[in-house]
Amino acid sequence: MADDPPILSVDRLHTHFFTKAGVVKSVDDVSFDVHAGEILGLVGESGSGKSVTGFSIMGLVDPPGRVVSGSVRFKGEELVGLPERAMRRLRGRRIAMIFQDPMMTLNPVLRIDTQMIETLRAHEPISEDAARARARDALGQVGIPSPDERLKAYPHQFSGGMRQRVAIAIALLHRPDLIVADEPTTALDVTIQAQILFEVQKLVAEQRTALIWITHDLSVIAGLADRVCVMYAGRVVEAGTVADVIDRPVHPYTRGLIGSVPARNRRGVPLAQIPGMAPSPLALPEGCAFRTRCPDAAEICRTTPGITEPMPGRQTRCHRPLANAEAALPG
Repeated sequence: MADDPPILSVDRLHTHFFTKAGVVKSVDDVSFDVHAGEILGLVGESGSGKSVTGFSIMGLVDPPGRVVSGSVRFKGEELVGLPERAMRRLRGRRIAMIFQDPMMTLNPVLRIDTQMIETLRAHEPISEDAARARARDALGQVGIPSPDERLKAYPHQFSGGMRQRVAIAIALLHRPDLIVADEPTTALDVTIQAQILFEVQKLVAEQRTALIWITHDLSVIAGLADRVCVMYAGRVVEAGTVADVIDRPVHPYTRGLIGSVPARNRRGVPLAQIPGMAPSPLALPEGCAFRTRCPDAAEICRTTPGITEPMPGRQTRCHRPLANAEAALPG
């Protein structure tokens, strides 16, 4: 898979918001590739820039924000600066997005069949009967029972989990090459979440779709993704395979995230925490943005670290990547 050209290649992407209070560098020098049939996890706490990265890929960043530099190439085609008309032809058909709130996808006053049929016919010369059959099959793919009956329902007649399944079905209608999923299971209970994650993994494997899964939950990524990029203050601070990053984190922020997961702690041992809070994007500390919260910070951390590869297949943005990754996890 890694030998094939990537479906998506993001290179040194910068997305800034120009506010009265100053410039917010929400995405600051982000790079990664995603291949066909691969699930890439973008992980970070609120404000890390992961969702803005997804919106930047989709061309959905509106003023006062804009992509100021960098490249987003989809199957070799540059998306940054692409005219909106051309982007609209790609968006929804070859590149799809699943939002955290399914009602950002669904119109509350239209029946499900109307919305799904219109979505198909907007991009393909297809009859209404053929579009209805495709819509019914898509609902079945995501595990919605009695899809013929459900097509005639309105969004308010579905539970939250079912609405999210419909939103995923709509994203899959055109069998896109790339899906960007922005925390689509965050508000769902764990049983429904597990069912949706299983369906997503199966569909990615069957259709060879490239998937970017954006979340703050490392436990979701551990069971879902192939590779992971950990983001902090608008930058990717560590990247690698899920197994490598979770088992042997080399960036202190990644180590803190993993150490704060309750399942990682021995019974009776206090839960590990990252001290302090993420800095305001309008007042980032000089040098490494994590410096003021890092237990390993040194004088060199007052300068901005570049991306290094401390071991094969691993990238990190740290002056002092953990030398002994085997002993990195607390507890």
